[in-house]
Amino acid sequence: MNQRPDSRSRGAALHLARRGGQGVLSYGMGLAVHGLGLFPLVRWLFLGVGHGLTANPPEFLTRSSGLWALVLLWATLCVTPMRRITGWSSLVRHRRTLGLYAFFYTVLHIIAWAIWDRDGVPDAMWADIWQRDFIGIGTLAVICLLPLALTSTRGWIRRLGRWWTRLHWLIYPAAIFSVWHFEWMRAGKNDFFEPHVYAWALVLLLGVRILWWLRTRISGMSRWHRCWCRLWGPR
Repeated sequence: MNQRPDSRSRGAALHLARRGGQGVLSYGMGLAVHGLGLFPLVRWLFLGVGHGLTANPPEFLTRSSGLWALVLLWATLCVTPMRRITGWSSLVRHRRTLGLYAFFYTVLHIIAWAIWDRDGVPDAMWADIWQRDFIGIGTLAVICLLPLALTSTRGWIRRLGRWWTRLHWLIYPAAIFSVWHFEWMRAGKNDFFEPHVYAWALVLLLGVRILWWLRTRISGMSRWHRCWCRLWGPR
Protein backbone atom coordinates (compact mmCIF):
# COMPACT_ATOMS: atom_id res chain seq x y z
CA MET A 1 0.00 0.00 0.00
CA ASN A 2 1.33 3.45 -0.91
CA GLN A 3 1.41 5.88 1.97
CA ARG A 4 1.78 9.63 1.68
CA PRO A 5 4.75 10.94 3.66
CA ASP A 6 3.82 12.57 6.89
CA SER A 7 3.68 16.38 6.53
CA ARG A 8 5.36 16.88 9.88
CA SER A 9 8.31 14.70 8.93
CA ARG A 10 8.58 16.49 5.64
CA GLY A 11 8.53 19.88 7.40
CA ALA A 12 11.15 18.75 9.89
CA ALA A 13 13.38 17.53 7.06
CA LEU A 14 13.03 20.85 5.25
CA HIS A 15 13.83 22.73 8.45
CA LEU A 16 16.96 20.65 9.06
CA ALA A 17 18.06 21.10 5.46
CA ARG A 18 17.55 24.86 5.73
CA ARG A 19 19.50 25.02 8.97
CA GLY A 20 22.25 22.91 7.44
CA GLY A 21 22.43 25.24 4.44
CA GLN A 22 22.60 28.28 6.71
CA GLY A 23 25.36 26.60 8.72
CA VAL A 24 27.42 25.97 5.58
CA LEU A 25 26.82 29.56 4.44
CA SER A 26 27.85 30.95 7.84
CA TYR A 27 30.98 28.77 7.86
CA GLY A 28 31.90 29.95 4.37
CA MET A 29 31.37 33.57 5.40
CA GLY A 30 33.57 33.03 8.45
CA LEU A 31 36.37 31.69 6.26
CA ALA A 32 35.98 34.66 3.88
CA VAL A 33 36.09 37.16 6.78
CA HIS A 34 39.23 35.63 8.29
CA GLY A 35 40.77 35.36 4.84
CA LEU A 36 40.17 39.07 4.26
CA GLY A 37 41.43 39.95 7.73
CA LEU A 38 44.67 37.96 7.42
CA PHE A 39 45.38 38.73 3.77
CA PRO A 40 47.39 41.94 4.44
CA LEU A 41 49.69 40.16 6.92
CA VAL A 42 50.34 37.31 4.47
CA ARG A 43 50.89 39.82 1.66
CA TRP A 44 53.39 41.83 3.70
CA LEU A 45 55.24 38.64 4.59
CA PHE A 46 55.57 37.56 0.96
CA LEU A 47 56.55 41.08 -0.11
CA GLY A 48 59.15 41.19 2.64
CA VAL A 49 60.65 37.84 1.64
CA GLY A 50 60.68 38.90 -2.01
CA HIS A 51 62.09 42.39 -1.25
CA GLY A 52 58.91 43.96 -2.57
CA LEU A 53 58.18 46.45 0.21
CA THR A 54 59.29 49.34 -2.06
CA ALA A 55 62.38 51.48 -1.47
CA ASN A 56 60.89 52.74 1.81
CA PRO A 57 59.40 49.77 3.73
CA PRO A 58 58.47 51.76 6.88
CA GLU A 59 56.42 54.24 4.86
CA PHE A 60 54.83 51.45 2.82
CA LEU A 61 53.81 49.46 5.91
CA THR A 62 52.54 52.55 7.72
CA ARG A 63 50.30 53.55 4.83
CA SER A 64 49.27 50.00 3.94
CA SER A 65 48.17 49.24 7.52
CA GLY A 66 46.10 52.44 7.58
CA LEU A 67 44.49 51.64 4.24
CA TRP A 68 43.56 48.11 5.33
CA ALA A 69 42.12 49.46 8.58
CA LEU A 70 39.89 51.63 6.38
CA VAL A 71 38.93 48.74 4.09
CA LEU A 72 37.91 46.53 7.01
CA LEU A 73 36.02 49.33 8.73
CA TRP A 74 34.03 49.89 5.52
CA ALA A 75 33.47 46.12 5.24
CA THR A 76 32.03 46.23 8.78
CA LEU A 77 29.65 49.00 7.74
CA CYS A 78 28.57 46.93 4.71
CA VAL A 79 27.25 44.07 6.86
CA THR A 80 23.89 45.59 7.81
CA PRO A 81 22.94 46.73 4.26
CA MET A 82 23.96 43.35 2.86
CA ARG A 83 21.92 41.54 5.51
CA ARG A 84 18.85 43.61 4.73
CA ILE A 85 19.22 43.21 0.97
CA THR A 86 20.06 39.49 0.90
CA GLY A 87 18.18 38.34 4.01
CA TRP A 88 21.28 36.47 5.23
CA SER A 89 20.94 36.97 8.98
CA SER A 90 24.12 34.96 9.57
CA LEU A 91 26.13 37.92 8.23
CA VAL A 92 25.63 39.72 11.55
CA ARG A 93 27.67 37.06 13.36
CA HIS A 94 30.79 38.16 11.48
CA ARG A 95 30.39 41.92 11.91
CA ARG A 96 32.24 41.93 15.22
CA THR A 97 35.13 39.95 13.71
CA LEU A 98 35.47 42.44 10.86
CA GLY A 99 35.40 45.31 13.35
CA LEU A 100 38.15 43.73 15.45
CA TYR A 101 40.30 43.20 12.37
CA ALA A 102 39.78 46.88 11.50
CA PHE A 103 40.92 47.86 14.99
CA PHE A 104 43.89 45.46 14.78
CA TYR A 105 45.20 47.19 11.65
CA THR A 106 44.47 50.56 13.24
CA VAL A 107 46.74 49.57 16.14
CA LEU A 108 49.45 48.43 13.67
CA HIS A 109 49.09 51.79 11.89
CA ILE A 110 49.57 53.66 15.16
CA ILE A 111 52.59 51.54 16.15
CA ALA A 112 54.19 52.07 12.74
CA TRP A 113 53.67 55.85 12.99
CA ALA A 114 54.95 55.97 16.57
CA ILE A 115 58.12 53.93 15.95
CA TRP A 116 59.13 54.86 12.42
CA ASP A 117 57.80 58.40 12.14
CA ARG A 118 58.22 59.67 15.71
CA ASP A 119 61.06 57.33 16.85
CA GLY A 120 58.93 56.10 19.75
CA VAL A 121 59.34 59.40 21.63
CA PRO A 122 56.13 60.28 23.55
CA ASP A 123 56.80 64.04 23.44
CA ALA A 124 57.27 63.90 19.67
CA MET A 125 54.05 61.92 19.28
CA TRP A 126 52.10 64.34 21.46
CA ALA A 127 53.45 67.33 19.54
CA ASP A 128 52.62 65.68 16.21
CA ILE A 129 48.97 65.23 17.25
CA TRP A 130 48.64 68.99 17.76
CA GLN A 131 50.89 70.22 14.96
CA ARG A 132 49.67 68.12 12.03
CA ASP A 133 45.94 68.34 11.45
CA PHE A 134 45.55 64.94 9.79
CA ILE A 135 47.25 63.26 12.77
CA GLY A 136 44.84 65.01 15.15
CA ILE A 137 41.82 63.90 13.11
CA GLY A 138 43.18 60.35 13.00
CA THR A 139 43.52 60.44 16.79
CA LEU A 140 39.82 61.30 17.08
CA ALA A 141 39.00 58.26 14.93
CA VAL A 142 41.07 56.04 17.26
CA ILE A 143 39.33 57.50 20.33
CA CYS A 144 35.97 56.53 18.78
CA LEU A 145 37.13 53.01 17.88
CA LEU A 146 38.75 52.20 21.24
CA PRO A 147 35.54 51.75 23.29
CA LEU A 148 34.05 49.67 20.47
CA ALA A 149 36.95 47.23 20.61
CA LEU A 150 37.00 47.11 24.42
CA THR A 151 33.25 46.36 24.66
CA SER A 152 33.08 43.81 21.83
CA THR A 153 32.87 40.77 24.14
CA ARG A 154 29.61 39.00 25.05
CA GLY A 155 30.17 39.96 28.68
CA TRP A 156 30.13 43.66 27.86
CA ILE A 157 27.10 43.20 25.61
CA ARG A 158 25.22 41.72 28.60
CA ARG A 159 26.46 44.39 31.02
CA LEU A 160 25.59 47.36 28.83
CA GLY A 161 22.29 46.01 27.50
CA ARG A 162 20.60 48.48 25.16
CA TRP A 163 23.39 51.01 25.84
CA TRP A 164 25.79 48.72 23.98
CA THR A 165 23.98 49.45 20.69
CA ARG A 166 24.04 53.17 21.37
CA LEU A 167 27.73 53.09 22.27
CA HIS A 168 28.50 51.31 19.02
CA TRP A 169 27.01 54.18 17.05
CA LEU A 170 30.52 55.59 17.53
CA ILE A 171 31.47 53.62 14.44
CA TYR A 172 29.88 56.38 12.33
CA PRO A 173 32.00 59.29 13.62
CA ALA A 174 35.00 56.92 13.58
CA ALA A 175 34.42 56.30 9.86
CA ILE A 176 33.96 60.02 9.16
CA PHE A 177 37.15 60.94 11.04
CA SER A 178 39.03 58.10 9.30
CA VAL A 179 38.21 59.25 5.78
CA TRP A 180 38.86 62.86 6.84
CA HIS A 181 42.31 61.78 8.11
CA PHE A 182 42.96 60.02 4.78
CA GLU A 183 41.86 63.08 2.81
CA TRP A 184 44.13 65.48 4.70
CA MET A 185 47.02 63.03 4.62
CA ARG A 186 46.83 62.93 0.81
CA ALA A 187 46.49 66.73 0.59
CA GLY A 188 50.29 67.08 0.75
CA LYS A 189 50.60 65.19 -2.54
CA ASN A 190 47.39 66.63 -4.02
CA ASP A 191 46.19 63.06 -4.62
CA PHE A 192 42.53 62.81 -3.65
CA PHE A 193 41.26 59.97 -5.85
CA GLU A 194 41.33 57.17 -3.24
CA PRO A 195 40.06 59.34 -0.35
CA HIS A 196 37.14 60.47 -2.51
CA VAL A 197 36.28 56.87 -3.43
CA TYR A 198 36.09 55.96 0.26
CA ALA A 199 34.20 59.17 1.06
CA TRP A 200 31.51 58.48 -1.56
CA ALA A 201 31.26 54.86 -0.42
CA LEU A 202 30.67 56.16 3.12
CA VAL A 203 28.03 58.62 1.87
CA LEU A 204 26.25 55.69 0.19
CA LEU A 205 26.44 53.48 3.31
CA LEU A 206 25.19 56.24 5.61
CA GLY A 207 22.57 57.40 3.10
CA VAL A 208 21.05 53.91 2.88
CA ARG A 209 20.79 53.79 6.66
CA ILE A 210 19.13 57.20 6.81
CA LEU A 211 16.59 56.19 4.16
CA TRP A 212 15.73 52.99 6.03
CA TRP A 213 15.37 54.97 9.28
CA LEU A 214 13.07 57.50 7.62
CA ARG A 215 10.96 54.74 6.08
CA THR A 216 10.61 53.12 9.51
CA ARG A 217 9.55 56.41 11.07
CA ILE A 218 7.05 57.15 8.29
CA SER A 219 5.65 53.63 8.54
CA GLY A 220 5.28 54.05 12.30
CA MET A 221 3.50 57.39 11.85
CA SER A 222 1.13 55.79 9.31
CA ARG A 223 0.22 53.06 11.78
CA TRP A 224 -0.52 55.64 14.47
CA HIS A 225 -2.61 57.62 11.98
CA ARG A 226 -4.68 54.53 11.07
CA CYS A 227 -5.26 53.74 14.76
CA TRP A 228 -6.31 57.33 15.40
CA CYS A 229 -8.77 57.23 12.50
CA ARG A 230 -10.29 53.97 13.74
CA LEU A 231 -10.78 55.40 17.22
CA TRP A 232 -11.94 58.90 16.40
CA GLY A 233 -12.85 58.92 12.71
CA PRO A 234 -16.39 59.08 11.33
CA ARG A 235 -18.45 55.93 11.77
